[in-house]
Amino acid sequence: MGGWPDWWTIGIDVGFGVAFGLLFAAVVGARRRGAYALAIVLAAGCAAAVGVVVWEWDEAVGGVAGGVLGAVAAEQVVAGALRRGGTRAGLALIVAGIAAVVAALAVAPVVGYVEAIALPALAMRLRRRSPERYAGLRTLARD
Repeated sequence: MGGWPDWWTIGIDVGFGVAFGLLFAAVVGARRRGAYALAIVLAAGCAAAVGVVVWEWDEAVGGVAGGVLGAVAAEQVVAGALRRGGTRAGLALIVAGIAAVVAALAVAPVVGYVEAIALPALAMRLRRRSPERYAGLRTLARD
């Protein structure tokens, strides 16, 4: 894209990869249990395609990395939400909306890199801190 520095365009495609990862992990992962490998492949492939078609190979490599990181981060959140009773369609819709916001924010300088680092870190933190089930359900199970 005429005259943009490489670090910026790579960051954009990294952010797009994260967005693709979120989208595919939500849509594919919410439909079938254990389908996150497919989500990773789809996200990496779409981000690489955007990188090659719009820019060059180095952006495609950044997009692949972003796609993998985004899908892994979303897998943690989607699986946890489904385990705690979230609905599949509602969860897919919410995460798809978040993916659109992530893609829009990725156009700003450096934001794509920040997304690729922050979202997996946030997902890991959420996974460690959240209980397996809502505490109220355990009290109902005793009755």
